Amino acid sequence: MNNNTQNKVDQPVVHIVDDDEAVRDSLSMLLDSVGIKNANYPSAQFFLDSHQATQLKLMAGCIVLDIRMPGMSGMECQQRLAELKCALPIIFITGHGDVPMAVETMKRGALEFIQKPFREQQLLDCIQAALQLSKSNHSESLYSNEISERLLSLTEREKQVMQGVISGQANKVIAAEMNISQRTVEIHRANVMEKMQAKTLAELVKMVLTQD
Repeated sequence: MNNNTQNKVDQPVVHIVDDDEAVRDSLSMLLDSVGIKNANYPSAQFFLDSHQATQLKLMAGCIVLDIRMPGMSGMECQQRLAELKCALPIIFITGHGDVPMAVETMKRGALEFIQKPFREQQLLDCIQAALQLSKSNHSESLYSNEISERLLSLTEREKQVMQGVISGQANKVIAAEMNISQRTVEIHRANVMEKMQAKTLAELVKMVLTQD
C-alpha cells in the first residue's frame, strides 16, 4: 500500500482499489506524475479495514474502484460505503463491464463507470471532477460534524428548550410545558445560542436541519 495513506484525513487522496497489482502501480504512477496524492489497496476489504468508519465520513478525495475482485466486489464495497455514510465519489473501472451493471452502479451514486482499456486523460478528467465534488461534500461533512459536537455540549434542559424555540414556541409556552420559570427558559435559550454559536434563530434552525 502507498505510504500516502498516512496523510491527514482531510487531505484529498485518490484511493485505488484493484486486485491487479500492475493496474494499481500504473494508476499510482499516473497520478504521481500529475501531483495527485494517492494510495492503493489490493482488495475492497483491505480498503475498508484500513480506515475507521469515522475516517471514511470525513475523508476528502475519491475512490477508483475495480468492479470485479475476489472476495468483496466493487458493488458490494459501494453498498458498504453507503451504509457507513462515506461521501467519497466513486469511479468504477472494469474490463468486464456491461450496460446493466453500469446503470446499477450509477443508480447507487457512482460518479462514473469506465471500461478498460481507457485513455489516461479520460480517467484523469473523471478524477478531477470527482475531487471537485469531494471538496464540496467534504466541507459539508466537516460542518455537520462540527454541529454534532456543539449539540453534544448541550444539557438535556437546553436541548428541550432548543426544540421548543426552533418549533416557534414563545418562552412562556416553553416554560409552562417544562414547568419552569420564563426567566429560566431565557437563560437556557441564551446558553443554547452561545454553545451553538448561532447569531440568529434562523441560523440555529439551519444548524439543526443539517443533522436530519
